[in-house]
Amino acid sequence: LRTTLLFLSPQDLYTAPDSCEGRCREPYSPEDECHCNNECERHHNCCEDYYRHCREDGFSSSRDAITDEELLRVSEELYKADHNKARPTDIAINPQYQASPDETDDQEDRSPLPLYKYVNEGLFSKPTYASFIKLLDNYQRATGREEEVTAEELREQDNFLQEVMKTELMKKLFAFLHKKNRYGSEQEFLADLKEMWFGLYSRGDGEQDSSGFEHVFSGEVKKGKVSGFHNWIRFYLLEKQGAVNYFSHNFEGPWDTYPDVLGLQFSWDGFYKEVGSAFIGSSPEFEFGLYTLCFIARPGRGCHLSLGGYSLSIQTYPWTKSTYGDGKKYIATAYVISS
Repeated sequence: LRTTLLFLSPQDLYTAPDSCEGRCREPYSPEDECHCNNECERHHNCCEDYYRHCREDGFSSSRDAITDEELLRVSEELYKADHNKARPTDIAINPQYQASPDETDDQEDRSPLPLYKYVNEGLFSKPTYASFIKLLDNYQRATGREEEVTAEELREQDNFLQEVMKTELMKKLFAFLHKKNRYGSEQEFLADLKEMWFGLYSRGDGEQDSSGFEHVFSGEVKKGKVSGFHNWIRFYLLEKQGAVNYFSHNFEGPWDTYPDVLGLQFSWDGFYKEVGSAFIGSSPEFEFGLYTLCFIARPGRGCHLSLGGYSLSIQTYPWTKSTYGDGKKYIATAYVISS
């Protein structure tokens, strides 16, 4: 159960945060580029904006820091609030072959049958599922090709955000972030969610060709390989169409109910994904909320959570080549890194 997935991310794209905004008195981590705890002055490794944010009169006082213990507590609260998740009778999967670490990149199909034996598609009529699924066909998967966003697609983005914000799970997340002085109102939170997830940036050739949502949930193809694509609903729908071919899995989470976690090897119209970790059976708002929490609380490094009494970590990275608003970062990627 302690298998850890290793993902190599280009350092010119994904880096640990170099700001103390919202990080004052955060626990020391050797992964961090610079530090914001009380010891950083003594060790001469504070971030440049430490004094602006972390002195008593700064924006991010100690009460605004999100501690490791708080992340464990709030993630359990979100887990319990996922009322739209699949029930055990809603999904039947057939994981078949479990690949060893040295087999995940050999592109060999060792599982003759589909991953999904059965999914109760009645789930997809729930408002958050239905609005989520409408977003999945809004993107060109090849990076380097400009995304043209229509008025209808903008409405679909707004509708999805409105539906997830109606859920107890997202209301709990907002209440936590509001208490931590990240957002002054639900409207401010909603506006920032739209920018960080749906705002366009360039992954290649200067074209506005990507967004956090497209990368994480819909999936992209870059340099002949699948990039992102960490969502079970997207996988199921494409497998049903015959566009995705399941090869193997390299780990399965310890949960005896949903959401579970799998690390997948598969091809998408012939393009290969070496390890596509994904929650299985979670609602769209659960993934959206957990990834958002970790992007805000621990951007650029492992975010350690607790779900149903089990440890789980999520890795997020900010896009560092462009910003929005007052220097805020878009989401570059988010995925499960361990079970």
